[in-house]
Amino acid sequence: MNQQLILDLGHRVAVDRADFLVSDCNAQAVEWIDRWPDWPARALVIWGPLASGKTHLGHVWCAKSNADHITAEDVRTVDAAGLRARNASLFLDDAEELAGHPDDEEALLHLYNYVLETDGALLLASQTAPAHWPVALADLSSRMKALQGSGIAPPDDSLLAALLIKQFRDRQLRVGEEVVTYLVPRMERSFAAVSQIVAAIDTVALERLRPVTVPLVREVLDQIEA
Repeated sequence: MNQQLILDLGHRVAVDRADFLVSDCNAQAVEWIDRWPDWPARALVIWGPLASGKTHLGHVWCAKSNADHITAEDVRTVDAAGLRARNASLFLDDAEELAGHPDDEEALLHLYNYVLETDGALLLASQTAPAHWPVALADLSSRMKALQGSGIAPPDDSLLAALLIKQFRDRQLRVGEEVVTYLVPRMERSFAAVSQIVAAIDTVALERLRPVTVPLVREVLDQIEA
């Protein structure tokens, strides 16, 4: 009986502006959020890969602008006037989910037009730039492609290391510098991989009641790659 039963109770994730890690790959996106309300237009888009911090930045903007966070499903099920009535400022996450579906594209176009016509503000987040969305509706396509904003590039070594440290701390895991130094050159170079690896290490360390060491991390990486 050398293993411990694990209950997935979750963990607290820091989402304040001060907790967002800034590097060359995301500095421009952060600058746009920090510039609010001094935007050239009342709509903006931020795009980047999974787990790159788009939603984190969206929540930072919500705090600055007192905006509401809405989803693609909200746009599908609530008309533009109803969403605008919730708040003058709206943050729409995963906006590209609405592209490629005629009714959804109409709904997004109406929301965009209505929010801007009523002096509201709209922040969109997506995994790809609007120019790459499969939008069939010409009016929506032209508006989305004209949006100002910024992409988030894959992380460099320094940001990977900082993200690993942050996510270990979010899970209240104590790790030495040697663990991070070992991980960075051996892991997939993506934001999503950081979350996957840290979660796997957390699970194995708890199951075996072991500290997070390089040998344990080596085992976890071998399991992930198997």
